[in-house]
Amino acid sequence: QVQLVESGGGLVQAGGSLRLSCAASGRTFSNYAMGWFRQAPGKERECVAAISWSGSGTYHVDSVKGRFTISRDNAKNTMYLQMNSLKPEDTAVYYCAAELAVRWAVLTRQSEYDYWGQGTQVTVSS
Repeated sequence: QVQLVESGGGLVQAGGSLRLSCAASGRTFSNYAMGWFRQAPGKERECVAAISWSGSGTYHVDSVKGRFTISRDNAKNTMYLQMNSLKPEDTAVYYCAAELAVRWAVLTRQSEYDYWGQGTQVTVSS
């Protein structure tokens, strides 16, 4: 079992920045591929970014490329999502997810993850 706790969400003006954190406990964090998903009201949950457990492989959805950066610190059992140049359309509940995987795997589908955090709200005002 892996327990995940997100933090860092909040209210920010368009153009601002936030850094989300996902703290993991319970298992060897470095054996888990990780991802950030978001869900806006009335929309499906989408993968925003994902990272392999080695950190060498990453994925960012096109809408956030150049603005968001996923990273992880295995020594601190924490994954991050640095969000810059935020837009109102980035408003959503952001979830982190984890799944045991091979070192190079970057997982981008909800169905690939068994472990989820409770979510943190990000609201971007125009």
